[in-house]
Amino acid sequence: MPETKKTMQDFIASCPEFIRANVARSVELTKPVVDEFVSGNYRNIWIIACGSSMNGSTCARSFVRRYLGCEVKIVAPFTFVTQENDLKEDDMVIIVSQSGYSLNALEAAEVVRKKGRRCIALTGDLDSDLAKKCDIAANYGVGRETVAYVTRGVTTLALFFMLFAIEAACANGTMNTPEAETLKKQLLKAADANEETQKNWTSFFEKHYQALSGMTNAYVCGVGANMGTAMEGALKFGETISVPTGAYEIEEYIHGPNIQMTPRYTVFLIDGGIGSDRIHKIFEGTSIVTPNSYLITTNDSLTGERIFNVHCDVPEEITPLCILPFFQLTAWKITEDLGRWVKHPLQRKMEKFVSSKSENYTNSPFSEDTPGRA
Repeated sequence: MPETKKTMQDFIASCPEFIRANVARSVELTKPVVDEFVSGNYRNIWIIACGSSMNGSTCARSFVRRYLGCEVKIVAPFTFVTQENDLKEDDMVIIVSQSGYSLNALEAAEVVRKKGRRCIALTGDLDSDLAKKCDIAANYGVGRETVAYVTRGVTTLALFFMLFAIEAACANGTMNTPEAETLKKQLLKAADANEETQKNWTSFFEKHYQALSGMTNAYVCGVGANMGTAMEGALKFGETISVPTGAYEIEEYIHGPNIQMTPRYTVFLIDGGIGSDRIHKIFEGTSIVTPNSYLITTNDSLTGERIFNVHCDVPEEITPLCILPFFQLTAWKITEDLGRWVKHPLQRKMEKFVSSKSENYTNSPFSEDTPGRA
């Protein structure tokens, strides 16, 4: 009997299990990148990534900066290739591509090699073109995600960078074992919170189904680690539901983007613990313009009709792992109900005309569906 084809929902549902499994094998999982970081005496990290890979990296940036104590710069591959590649001797370069066949990632690797620098690939396919082109390749523990619009890939990538920061800090002596174990327990709490978010999402979504399924344009706003969550939420709404969606830093949102708003707009504000009072104030202000405003918060003292509470007692830097399912499930369910998986036929023609993947992608374990994979 043929295996049932997995859906986007299946991969969202599997995230807590993958978080727990990857935390349990943290040392083994991160070892190739940790060994390179320590032996190379690097002080700063450049992450070259786009799409969901950029968003997952952004979700983890605050954690890495705090616990590893180094600067983390995230640059899109085309920007890196064309202009922003002024690497210093103590800069570590990590190129991320879940598929490992993205042309822009391969071009970025060429630039790194021409500069005579070592290049690290993070990918879901160690037999990919990118893995073969880099000095070191590591699988970040995503497994095989065979749908076009990645969800588990974002969560496991963010988790990988968090685990990398812990193990690298331990290896270079800036973190002791008890501190590391405490943080890993927090990451396991995030797996529980991710699971609970998925359960609680159903009733909230059904309650607001009319408004959410009628979205025509939207903003998703965040700050700190949840700027990455906002970016991923906006990307998912755009590529699945086909609703134009912008991602903004929360305070930046009221410095211009809000001016065009009407009561038809939909706005999501993410409060993961930083600036909670200000974020709540901006949520109340947004509600003056549109009834389609929502606050996703880890602050249990905030309650209301359009407030979704994410129950998690973890540092703000970890909260993206808890909050991401809200946007992933919303994107999946609306797209499913409205039948928007099939895109305009001209979009497929464009994809063939200006491909984002190398010709070897057809043999990739990720090539079942091609759009939207970084």
